[in-house]
Amino acid sequence: TTQVGGTHYKDMAIQPIDFIHANNLGYMEGCAIKYICRHGKKNGKQDLEKAIHYLQLLIEKAYP
Repeated sequence: TTQVGGTHYKDMAIQPIDFIHANNLGYMEGCAIKYICRHGKKNGKQDLEKAIHYLQLLIEKAYP
């Protein structure tokens, strides 16, 4: 998979988009995985907070 902009996914054994697609995950699950995978190489704590945000949204929508 080609990454446009940045290198935060480049060295991963499995690109997040490939994992998300192969497992037929939804938008919110995919976003959470993406932010968890990149936090160490891009935006640190902010990426983890974004992952938590998407998981909270998923809980609200899937388990009202």
